[in-house]
Amino acid sequence: EVQLVQSGGGLVQVGGSLRLACTGSGFAFGDYVIGWFRQAPGKQREAVGCFSSSDGDTKYGESMKGRFTISGDNAKNTVYLQMDNVNFGDTAVYYCAAPTVPVAPLCRPNGMDYWGKGSQVTVFA
Repeated sequence: EVQLVQSGGGLVQVGGSLRLACTGSGFAFGDYVIGWFRQAPGKQREAVGCFSSSDGDTKYGESMKGRFTISGDNAKNTVYLQMDNVNFGDTAVYYCAAPTVPVAPLCRPNGMDYWGKGSQVTVFA
């Protein structure tokens, strides 16, 4: 069974940077897709982006490209979310997730089967 372990998160000042990591194990097909999603209070969960290990490609959610960078280290089965120039709107719980079959062309929450526990990111002035 796939397991996803998140690290990182916490408090970050407006304009600062933060990096989250998600390490996966138990992938049945060798290749994997790991996505990052976030959910702010009172809002729906939204996609930040999804990384595919087979080709190193990342698909970003709407308006996410620019301040967010997703990258992967296949040797460690780890995908990183680098957040730069954060603002108050980035305060949310950030989750990593993976589908059973390593294909996630639309990178949507309902396409994921396994989820990390979530990491709180809080932006302060």
